[in-house]
Amino acid sequence: MLRIYNATTAQRTILRRTPPDEFPVSERVRQSIARLFGEPLTPEEAVARIMADVRARGDAALQKWTRTLDGIALETFAVPREAWQQALKAQPAPLRAALEAAAGRIRAFHEKQPLTSWLTQDLGGTVGQLIRPIPRVGLYVPGGTAPLPSTVLMSAIPARVAGVPEVVVVTPPHRENPPEFGYANPAILAACALAGVDAVYTLGGAQAIAALAYGTESIPPVDKIFGPGNLFVTLAKRRAFGVVGIDGLAGPTETVVIADESANPAWVAADLLAQAEHDFLASAIVLTPSEALARAVQAEVQRQLAMRSRREVIAASLEHRGGIVLTRDLEEAVALANTYAPEHLALSVREPWRWAERIVNAGGIFLGEHSYEVLGDYVAGPSHVMPTGGSARFASPLNVWDFVKIVSLVALDPDTAARLAPTAAALADAEGLDAHAYAARVRERSSYGK
Repeated sequence: MLRIYNATTAQRTILRRTPPDEFPVSERVRQSIARLFGEPLTPEEAVARIMADVRARGDAALQKWTRTLDGIALETFAVPREAWQQALKAQPAPLRAALEAAAGRIRAFHEKQPLTSWLTQDLGGTVGQLIRPIPRVGLYVPGGTAPLPSTVLMSAIPARVAGVPEVVVVTPPHRENPPEFGYANPAILAACALAGVDAVYTLGGAQAIAALAYGTESIPPVDKIFGPGNLFVTLAKRRAFGVVGIDGLAGPTETVVIADESANPAWVAADLLAQAEHDFLASAIVLTPSEALARAVQAEVQRQLAMRSRREVIAASLEHRGGIVLTRDLEEAVALANTYAPEHLALSVREPWRWAERIVNAGGIFLGEHSYEVLGDYVAGPSHVMPTGGSARFASPLNVWDFVKIVSLVALDPDTAARLAPTAAALADAEGLDAHAYAARVRERSSYGK
């Protein structure tokens, strides 16, 4: 049963943020690690060992860990381009049409985002900023119980729009997938073909992140790694940061629905179940001042749950991470949402635009019941890769700016340089940096013919 909370209780329970390093590790995972390594290790220690092995032994370590963790013996990891095209042709016509339609909207949306270098001569000489795409990026695409071809489109297309010259994908192999596709999921390969990536490797887990970060004999290193994954992928990305860039540390997915008495309880319930089916740790929460709506949504969740194929996952998610919070009014609902900073925030209210103005912290705002979050997952246009775990307080959804760098340009004329030299020297003196001060003053004297 989806429980109903008051605001105070909710802030101590379902609305309380748990830091990523405090998420509980199941006994099953602990036992699996001990069995694989022959001793009890924390997930961080296990990831460190895998990554160190890949860094030291390259492809041989990748083969070992793919055989050990995925149960598949691979001689090579690259999936031939012909296999992607074959996978695309093999997709049912409705799925191929859906992938193509989604790709078109995602591309059109991101092409609207301005990426412009600029120069000015208003400050003496010329200064400005140059936009340069990151040369090589790696995208991690989950391929387990719920493979995500949509993540290929939502990540690779913004990279291409940004002008990234080389985009590579890593995705875990699975024994149920065709060996001629390198045991990669065919729908993921089809999406890779549509998005125009440059290479696909069947690799998963921490070993895939290590290969992208450090490089091996067959896999060149990348400059930045993107994409969601399980605990081990997230820990590996955190460990690799500094050697390469990362997009962020993705946690379990989450949706908050702010609803008033005008909301359709069947639609709100459907949106909650859609979010909860991702993961046992997914969060699906309603904030509403209407007790009548809360009771109606609670009943709808029970009715719809029986029809869902992933009902065990949904039930566990709703039991431990979901709920309905009764608030005094919509003002309190918005305040709670801003504090929680959800990945997805749906406004199922009578005047969504009015309340959208008050939202400060959210990865994405979905205005009105016809702008439901599932459309954002697949085809609305913006990337569905959004900040989780409360990081919407300071982070943004994936966009073309994530795939470029800003390079500052400074080309001052002699008069401006001479005029600024005393200022630079004074600041250097204050910081005790004598060589800095001299480098400014020697230019100053030279500029005035001394």
